[in-house]
Formats: sequence, C-alpha cells, structure tokens
Amino acid sequence: MLLAKIAGIVTLVWFYQSAQKRGLPPIQWALIGLIGFWVSWWIVTLGVANPLLEAMEKSSAWLLLLIRQLPALAGVATAVLVQKRFLMTAPVPDAEQETDE
Repeated sequence: MLLAKIAGIVTLVWFYQSAQKRGLPPIQWALIGLIGFWVSWWIVTLGVANPLLEAMEKSSAWLLLLIRQLPALAGVATAVLVQKRFLMTAPVPDAEQETDE
C-alpha cells in the first residue's frame, strides 16, 4: 500500500511537470494522470490481487507481498502509457496566439 501511495504522488508530480514544460494546463494533466493511475489500481485490486490473495492465503510471504504490489505496478504502467500516448502527443498551444490575446 505504501508503494501505491508513493507512486500516486510521483505520478501527480510527473504529469504536472511534464504538462508545464509543454505549455499545457498542468493541473488538468496532473488529475488525468492520477485518475488513470487510480482507476487501473482499483481494477487490478478488485479483479486480480484480491482473488489471488484469497486463493493463495497459505503461500509464501514473498509471493503474497508481490501480489499486494500488483495494483501499484499496474497503476504505474497505466500512468506511463497515458503520459506517452496522450500528454506527449497533445497539441502544444502556440506562443504567438497567447501574445495576441
């Protein structure tokens, strides 16, 4: 659970700074990254990790620890995909249009 919290905060900061560097609205993109992380975390928690933990409750501690980290790893993977696919390909506003207004 600690890994998920740290990864969520890192995702938030990462999306904010990436959007800011590209001249895009940083708060909007930070929320998009965090929501992507959170949704995938919940899907993997409810659909994969919890059933595996129930089925393997008498397995080794290392295996159970790994299974508990699966949702955070899935969230990080989703955040990377969203960042590469959507944030980095989003059209950057022109600097000339901003000075005319």
